[in-house]
Amino acid sequence: MNLMTPDILRDIQQMIQDDTLIRFYKSKEWRIVRATRKRLDNNECQTCKRNGRYSPAEMVHHIKEVRHYPELALDLSNTECECNACHNKLHPEKLSGYNRTTIISDERW
Repeated sequence: MNLMTPDILRDIQQMIQDDTLIRFYKSKEWRIVRATRKRLDNNECQTCKRNGRYSPAEMVHHIKEVRHYPELALDLSNTECECNACHNKLHPEKLSGYNRTTIISDERW
């Protein structure tokens, strides 16, 4: 299943150039691909499943990143379900801006 059209590809390329790719993830076409993938993968994290564990899927991952392969953005075979933990392992660069320190005051209840 691939819903890609020349117009959609052009739009995605423009979103990449404008750094507004978040708009793609709100599109009707992506929501269709996402729902189909979740149904096909039984809403299970595929990385956990390969390792003999079960975790519910929390997102659908592009195997080949949209920024590098926009033509595969809506290709069902380029997607798989992932839990947050596994997706974060696949994309540690997305966590670099996240401040992991917890501020705790001296006064504790």
